[in-house]
Amino acid sequence: MSERHPDVHPVVDEVTRRLAERSAPTRSAYLERIREAVRRGPARTSLGCANLAHGFAACGVGDKLALSGDVTPNVAIVSAYNDMLSAHQPLGAYPEIIKAAVSEAGGVAQFAGGVPAMCDGITQGREGMELSLFSRDVIAMATAVALSHDMFDGALMLGVCDKIVPGLLIGALSFGHLPVAFVPAGPMPSGLPNKEKARVRQRFAAGEVGRTELLQAESAAYHAPGTCTFYGTANSNQVLMEVMGLHLPGATFEQPGSPLRDALTAETARRVLGNTALGEDHVPLGEQIDERAIVNAVVALLATGGSTNHTLHLVAIARAAGIHLTWDDFADLSAVVPLLTRMYPNGAADVNRFHEVGGMAFLISTLLDAGLLHEDVRTLVGRGLDRYRRVPRLEGSAPVWTEGPKKSADTTVLRGVEEPFAPDGGLRMLSGNLGRAVVKVSAVATERHVVEAPARVFGDQAELQEAFAAGELTGDFVAVVRFQGPRANGMPELHKLTPPLAVLQDRGQKVALVTDGRMSGASGKVPAAIHVSPEAEAGGPLARVRDGDIVRLDANRGTLEVLADLDGREDARPSVSSAAGTGRELFSVLRGAVGPAEAGAGVFGL
Repeated sequence: MSERHPDVHPVVDEVTRRLAERSAPTRSAYLERIREAVRRGPARTSLGCANLAHGFAACGVGDKLALSGDVTPNVAIVSAYNDMLSAHQPLGAYPEIIKAAVSEAGGVAQFAGGVPAMCDGITQGREGMELSLFSRDVIAMATAVALSHDMFDGALMLGVCDKIVPGLLIGALSFGHLPVAFVPAGPMPSGLPNKEKARVRQRFAAGEVGRTELLQAESAAYHAPGTCTFYGTANSNQVLMEVMGLHLPGATFEQPGSPLRDALTAETARRVLGNTALGEDHVPLGEQIDERAIVNAVVALLATGGSTNHTLHLVAIARAAGIHLTWDDFADLSAVVPLLTRMYPNGAADVNRFHEVGGMAFLISTLLDAGLLHEDVRTLVGRGLDRYRRVPRLEGSAPVWTEGPKKSADTTVLRGVEEPFAPDGGLRMLSGNLGRAVVKVSAVATERHVVEAPARVFGDQAELQEAFAAGELTGDFVAVVRFQGPRANGMPELHKLTPPLAVLQDRGQKVALVTDGRMSGASGKVPAAIHVSPEAEAGGPLARVRDGDIVRLDANRGTLEVLADLDGREDARPSVSSAAGTGRELFSVLRGAVGPAEAGAGVFGL
């Protein structure tokens, strides 16, 4: 790596250097592979005539003529569109917008393939949730299939939600010699405030309202096309894509259906066309996503109190680019990156309000000024993250960028580095005789950062819910919910635990959660040690914890311990071992091949 820029924070610099040194062999091998692909030139030109004829058989006469030569760039469209999921429904209109923009700019765009897109919000607490994490790697493979025809000089990825964006990016990095951009859909308009939705959920969990009232509240919150407006994994994805330079500046939270949204989609297509090897400035994805870009993504995640799922996804994304990111890197950066936003579940505001009061432009600007982001990175719009201080507006039918805000319009939602909500990013790593884990404390009251109490052990979230409904969860306790890791059942999110534990906490009980499963962007006010690694199914210590063992979760010291001697105890086994139905039997090979949470919970062995 080059000499440190004097404006970069020393810890950011140290983590980046350490990351580069640790990754040198695998990163070098990755770069050599993609550079060899660049040296070979556009792969389409080496296709046999029958191969090429198949590749453009469905095109119009003009596109066939253009693609039969070697000077017209061809852009792939890979989409997670479906019209059941609100976040992806707007993507249905994008291919025609993209094709028209690319054609006007002198290229061709083809819809190369679709990838699956499932919604964790629908599958919460259902068997289908056990497919969720693995869908990320299925999406990566589907992306590779879409790009495998050697027809393309660049690609546009259309996807939004939890596993979809990481999967698209992991797959695209296998074709890192191509320029790639992501095209967001934007959030739905604000509905029922998230805080009120959470209040109704807790009242339902406590038996104070019925299903009719709960469904009315949920439907008022999730009510239109676009991404859910709370700051979970889907919107964390969008923040990271912009900070990594894979979105146009300011494109992340523009709502669906607006003239500016469509103009940004068209401009993204034109930019990718210009970044191909046949364009004005070749920007291969694999060169763009380097150690600096990965560190920038971690910093943005921490500064916004983003989804804990990215302690898995960013590790897996980095590995796909030959970079070995670790949880210790997250911890070291978290110690110096301040928390700058309050978005639900870490505050009352939603992402629309964040966008209104300064949004990505102000966030990036204040982090750059503090030296917490690397400015000298490659992006969709050229070298330098300074370009992302600007905001888009329409001039005629085209987007233009103007100077962004110098201050936040609402410091209850977004603040500068000089006056943060908290001095650190709120994401901490725990280690001890129960293994390694992640805890998100940005929404946890300070007096709850340390919990020491007897264990109550459960085999899944349904068992805990049943105990809550029966009134059995009395006194202080640490809920140990095990056999929820990737090898056991695909590591489902355990959102159904949040309402009952929050109710008990509000009643004055001291409670915490320890699990080898996930909680994601809905991690809230109950202290939760998640992603415990090694998981119980792999013989981790969680399998030997018993009811009554004293467990201590200390987010201040970064420790996770059981104050009992586990030696000599036999490992417990899951009470329910069935993995059939709802397609789960088709994923058995992935459960057998998956790596640990700390390594990204992936199946590729990168």
